[in-house]
Amino acid sequence: MTSPEESPASTPAPRLEQTRHLASAIPGPVSRELMSRKQAAVSVGVSTTMPVFATRAAGGIVEDVDGNRLIDLGSGIAVTTVGNSDPRVVAAVATQVAAFTHTCFMVTPYEGYVAVAEQLSRLTPGEFEKRSALFNSGAEAVENAVKIARTYTGRDAVVVFDHAYHGRTNLTMAMTAKNMPYKHGFGPFAGEVYRAPMSYPFRDDPAMDGKLAAKRAIDQIEVQVGADNLAAIVIEPIQGEGGFVVPAPGFLAGLAEWCRSHGVLFIADEVQSGFGRTGTWFAVEHEGVVPDLVVSAKGIAGGLPLSAVTGRAEVMDAVHAGGLGGTYGGNPLACAAALAVIETIEADDLLARARRIEEILLGRLRDLQAGDPRIGDVRGRGAMVAAEFVDPTTGDPDAALAKAVAAHAHAEGVITLTCGTWGNVIRFLPPLSISDELLTEGLDIVAAGLAATR
Repeated sequence: MTSPEESPASTPAPRLEQTRHLASAIPGPVSRELMSRKQAAVSVGVSTTMPVFATRAAGGIVEDVDGNRLIDLGSGIAVTTVGNSDPRVVAAVATQVAAFTHTCFMVTPYEGYVAVAEQLSRLTPGEFEKRSALFNSGAEAVENAVKIARTYTGRDAVVVFDHAYHGRTNLTMAMTAKNMPYKHGFGPFAGEVYRAPMSYPFRDDPAMDGKLAAKRAIDQIEVQVGADNLAAIVIEPIQGEGGFVVPAPGFLAGLAEWCRSHGVLFIADEVQSGFGRTGTWFAVEHEGVVPDLVVSAKGIAGGLPLSAVTGRAEVMDAVHAGGLGGTYGGNPLACAAALAVIETIEADDLLARARRIEEILLGRLRDLQAGDPRIGDVRGRGAMVAAEFVDPTTGDPDAALAKAVAAHAHAEGVITLTCGTWGNVIRFLPPLSISDELLTEGLDIVAAGLAATR
């Protein structure tokens, strides 16, 4: 595949050697000094995964202020999917910033916003007329999707699922399952949010296939909520913070079919799983499900803040004029970046690249699993793959092991992220621009960390 240095874009990326290099212990002295400044100036509520400060990034490498080059297996939590400072994105943003940085689309609109909406109509599942509205963050888009659903249906209730993560606003905290660190002490939360059981193949009874899991959830919804009160089901087709849980085949389709038959909207939260991350534009496509509304964010704009709700025209247009928007929503710089991201994914065939990364990740992790019963499960799609760590005797979650393996990787210059309801999952979210060699080296280091804990 084309390296960042060989990109055909008109503006070349800054040269950054695509090799891991440790110039100092991690963290190095400059990062330690900056961390002292951070502690004196930034709220303790804003924590960091690694104690290093970035200065450059490209391809599969993040370089810190001490000259350490780190292998990036996190992509800023699935944001820099096309690679950090992708040349097309840089060129598009540079052109736009020289023209204008902001007018507010609700005051004097601009073409970039419209062009992003047109592309979303083309790329999201479903052969029907669509509309979009642009926002800033995934949580903001999820919250607006709920507003739209309530307006269209005239109903109040919303159903979400065990292990779900939907954001940090008041409403999306109510929709998020995990208490610490996302919800603890921040209530009371918005009402009319109900939780149903998720299909979690590794922890479900082996007899619980996707259809049965959907029936289990639907039975609970009908008893505890009632279809006539329900505006929408909101679900991540592959759960993110909850542990990269991939529901059993037939689960999403069963929910979507029930929604259609009861006038309930099916909303796919594709904040983490969308925009090519799983080898399709949107993860819900793997199950052949067409949502009424799709929520996009993270990878949509290559690192600039942008999110979207896209869906059926009659649903999106149910909201009164002025009911959707925000000062910065669909900022022109972010829109320019998003158009460049779409161009890059298509021009560089990054959907195929995601599928190749899946082969490498699943192959290596399953090889490790075969020789180590502490890896209870390996799952995921595309460049969204995880390993769940357990006590091999009881099957109980082993968060300490996940933390130890991640800490070893960090010390050796590999950015890895943990997740999961019990904190016992390591997730792999490399940029699609990473080389096979860097990806393999990063996995070697994770494997060494696992071996060191025996």
